[in-house]
Amino acid sequence: MDLKDQLKNLFPDHVSQSPETEAEAPSDIWLQDDPILCKYEKRKGKPITILEGYTGAAEDFKKLTKELKTKLSVGGSFKDDRIIIQGDFRDKIMTILKEKGFNVKRVGG
Repeated sequence: MDLKDQLKNLFPDHVSQSPETEAEAPSDIWLQDDPILCKYEKRKGKPITILEGYTGAAEDFKKLTKELKTKLSVGGSFKDDRIIIQGDFRDKIMTILKEKGFNVKRVGG
């Protein structure tokens, strides 16, 4: 008898919550048809990654900014309908956005 069976015997009315249902929750950010442009620039000698071309609400884009900054553990900002991330994180950002369901296009080098 394993641990799950023992717990079922002790708590027969308990309904377990699987982590799969939490991961499959739909995103509250609006997805668009046009791709988001992912650029790389240097400002004052320091690399930055710029995301632009989002046509949804500004609040959704701000949520996306905060999520990207926390996942990458970097600084950044949201200005003039652009997300500016400190550092060259084009590949990581593109994979994160593709997992969320966005179309992403790499611009430049």
